[in-house]
Amino acid sequence: MNKKILFYDTTLRDGSQAEGISLSSHDKVLIAKRLDKFGLHYIEGGWPGSNPKDMEFFAMVKKAGIKRSKIVAFGSTRRAHTKIKDDSNVKALIGAGTRVVTVFGKSWDFHVSEVFKTTLKENLLMIYETVAYLKDRKLEVIYDAEHFFDGFKANREYAIKTLQQAAKAGADNLTLCDTNGGSLPHEIRHAILRVKRSLKTPLGIHCHNDSELAAANSIQAVGEGCVLVQGTINGYGERCGNANLVSIIPDLQFKMKVPCFPAKKMKELTPLSHYVAEVCNMPVMNNQPFAGRSAFAHKAGIHINAMVKNAKTYEHVEPKALGNYRRYLVSELGGKTNIMIKARELEMHFQKDSPETQKILTEIQRLEHEGYQFEAAEASFELLVQKLLGKFKPFFEVEDISVRTENIGKGIPRSIADVKIMAKGKEHFESAEGDGPVNALDSALRKALGRSFPSISEIRLTDYKVRVVNSEAGTAAKVRVFIEFQDKDKTWTTVGVHENIIEASWKALVEAIEYKLHKG
Repeated sequence: MNKKILFYDTTLRDGSQAEGISLSSHDKVLIAKRLDKFGLHYIEGGWPGSNPKDMEFFAMVKKAGIKRSKIVAFGSTRRAHTKIKDDSNVKALIGAGTRVVTVFGKSWDFHVSEVFKTTLKENLLMIYETVAYLKDRKLEVIYDAEHFFDGFKANREYAIKTLQQAAKAGADNLTLCDTNGGSLPHEIRHAILRVKRSLKTPLGIHCHNDSELAAANSIQAVGEGCVLVQGTINGYGERCGNANLVSIIPDLQFKMKVPCFPAKKMKELTPLSHYVAEVCNMPVMNNQPFAGRSAFAHKAGIHINAMVKNAKTYEHVEPKALGNYRRYLVSELGGKTNIMIKARELEMHFQKDSPETQKILTEIQRLEHEGYQFEAAEASFELLVQKLLGKFKPFFEVEDISVRTENIGKGIPRSIADVKIMAKGKEHFESAEGDGPVNALDSALRKALGRSFPSISEIRLTDYKVRVVNSEAGTAAKVRVFIEFQDKDKTWTTVGVHENIIEASWKALVEAIEYKLHKG
């Protein structure tokens, strides 16, 4: 398949409608610049007729230095029984100042009568007049046939007539929308084949993920001849989301051999996914295909043993090609091969059947039985190995700690921690207040260590997670605490487990500091 496929990103409009996402105009410009750097062909900026924020974005993005992508304004066809030159939505579309506009119109007769409350004939005029009016202004016009596949099922003849009106008016692309996300791949195929018999205008596809098929339906559509794929980064979107471009692009490039982007750009796909997630303040799911942290993570011993011999045994694509990386997880399920590989990553070389490997595996199995997990806390694993092999030199000794929280239920709680340590032959005692006990402990420990180890000032606690290990024990259950720290060069995570959440947090906190000092 050698045809050119164009990618149309709607993260800034459709994606921002996802629950939990609220982007400022500045956020949208940041994402647009990153999408442009990657080389996506179209970036839909928003609906200028719907809110002031989107109008602000279109003004700001003109000064953002967008070089590769076409910025697109989105809006609806004119209102029913309204003169096109008087329609406020159409005016706003033109006022956005973009060279490309996308207008959506109704393809489903049910929507025409129930939502627009107008006649089928008037809807056809709305489509034709809006597209023609915009084309007269020398704009590139993409027509989004909203609810096309539902309309095709309900009234095939009318759904195709709506496309014919847009094509007759000069639309540059007719994008078929599975707006409710309820279509199956064979239904997508059937509808597209029928449309191609009636129209010569290039087709596009826009799918929602309500049936977990948005990516599959988009790929099916490309196979049937669609040349423009609409979607969002990480599949963000209303309800269950939109088609995920982070999955669709590598599927097309690596599986269907459709040339999408140069190999150098494909290596930026995972960083792009994580960047957009960061700006949106949304986590990238660990198990997200291609870009997730676990996409190329291997845990079972038999898998890892095979992977050492040939990575193709359990990987369908090379992670580096996507800017991701392979990980071997340390767990009781991983076996000796897993331990050996992780040790090599730490520049420790011993064999699969060596006493060191067995010693480490035995201790990991014991600790995991107590509730520890090392696959998400590789800094704790590294320290564990160093300590078991006698290669770790303690940097400090904790002599005494205490923490108390006051004013519980009486306004703003106040946590105070006292820490006494011995470091470099000197005793240090410090107190600190914090927003909570863990924050207070972190501050007091770093104050106590600061004089002996100035590099401690470089680090900051960036994440704190608590998981209940044995919930059936109720309030006496063990908890597992993960703490993530970051400095200017790297990020690391440690783990602590105990029935007391403060004790579990303290264990993870101390190991995080020890790791920083150990790595220098």
